[in-house]
Amino acid sequence: MTLLLSMFSFSLVMSITPGPVNMIILSSGISYGVKRTIPYVSGATVGFTLLLLFIGFEFSQFVKAYPFFQTYLAILGSLYIIYMGYKIASSKPELEVNKKDAPKFYEGFLLQWINPKAWIACVSGASIFSSAESHGPFLTFTIIYFIVCYISLGVWAILGAKVSYFLKDHFRLRLFNFTMGLLLMITAGYLCYGQFNY
Repeated sequence: MTLLLSMFSFSLVMSITPGPVNMIILSSGISYGVKRTIPYVSGATVGFTLLLLFIGFEFSQFVKAYPFFQTYLAILGSLYIIYMGYKIASSKPELEVNKKDAPKFYEGFLLQWINPKAWIACVSGASIFSSAESHGPFLTFTIIYFIVCYISLGVWAILGAKVSYFLKDHFRLRLFNFTMGLLLMITAGYLCYGQFNY
């Protein structure tokens, strides 16, 4: 029971705390509502889960042998996330929903594979909850993480949809977009910087 609580706590903290994916989901919830954000939430959850399985079963030894790879990945991922932050910060304050601009499943999926926070969570979680004797604990952790991640990211989408009525005028929406984009860029910079201190 203690192990399950530890798995749940780890999953919740890593999923619910602000990060690049969460901020994009929040912005999408505001702009497009929960329904049109769910594909992105689903893609991010599935993408993270497959990344976790990949690292847990195949890639952890490679990362341990070549830790510089994770650093390079963090730098490239952070640069991409900074670019996404710039796009959000400089976006026009349009309140109309444009269907073609709604975030897609594959975008959420792919972002997790270049998201430094996701790699840190996967490597840490796989090393903590893996067992040399059995794959059971790691698979249990993966299932718990999938459920907690999906719910946590969904909460960010709902939060975005609920605060959207505060952003009915162009100035407040522009200010929000700028703030979220800036926070996204700062978060990416911090995650990248953290790689050099491991």
